[in-house]
Amino acid sequence: MNSLLTRSLTAAKTALPGATRTAWWMVRLTVVASLAVQLLDYFGIIGWLASFLTPVFQMVGLPGRASLVFISGYFLNVYTAIAVMSTMVLNVRTITILSVMILCAHNMIIESAVQKKCGTPLVRIFIIRTLSAFVLGFVLNLIMPAEATAEGLESVAPSANQMGLWLLFNLWWKSTAFLVIKMIVLIYSLSILQRLLAEFGVIRWLSKLCRPALMVFGLPARTSFLWIVANVLGLAYGAAVMIEEVEAGKITKEDADLLNHHIGISHSNLEDVFLLSSVGALFWWLILSRWAMSIILVWERRGEKVLNHLNNADRL
Repeated sequence: MNSLLTRSLTAAKTALPGATRTAWWMVRLTVVASLAVQLLDYFGIIGWLASFLTPVFQMVGLPGRASLVFISGYFLNVYTAIAVMSTMVLNVRTITILSVMILCAHNMIIESAVQKKCGTPLVRIFIIRTLSAFVLGFVLNLIMPAEATAEGLESVAPSANQMGLWLLFNLWWKSTAFLVIKMIVLIYSLSILQRLLAEFGVIRWLSKLCRPALMVFGLPARTSFLWIVANVLGLAYGAAVMIEEVEAGKITKEDADLLNHHIGISHSNLEDVFLLSSVGALFWWLILSRWAMSIILVWERRGEKVLNHLNNADRL
């Protein structure tokens, strides 16, 4: 019993330095990014971007106002997108397509920074997640059955530029403080959990259990724990474990890059999918469409790496 307790305390203690570094990095990034986005909204830049994208959204069969929902989620998070979506009258088909696009590309500033730190170039992450959102929107608009329900604008919640700057700042710091506290608790908890699972061999067991699914997805078995973390908690909250695994050399940057191509499109498949399903999205489309896209992206990335190795070998 003493040996079990000693091993647990030692594992937890070794997790603290890395968790502290990651938590501090994430807190700074979150505070700066969220304030910047609120100011962009206040000065009307996000609204301008939404109107600029209106023709593109009409091409994928979505009403022009849906662009405001997408932009809100793109720079912030799923919660913000749902809040904006709730001001509109949309049918189930439109909500589902829009939700898939939001799940592909949301919280881009913070999540892309996490993925860059884990080994995938920032520009590449932005491109594949953004393009995947619109490709899936276009495909789903072609294959999903049409609905004849009327759509329109029911009411519009006040945007940031309709508030006073002081009120906006007051709302921002309260929501950010709550987010930061939640983030710190989860980062420390996950880092300690990861060390305990590794210490007692649970991660090896999880790797074996997930191996068949990961083979289909094109992912190495050793990424199984990070895959589970990303699917359950998402990228932002799972950042500590992901960054620590890469920096400690437990998975290679090449493996992390493959994982990034999958979880960039398909992550947080519990909370976010549940939230969007609760406002009308069809959950099987939310999951299956993004799995299909992530499989394409990972196997394409694998093929790209093979070609690069062959070209390098030819040069030698």
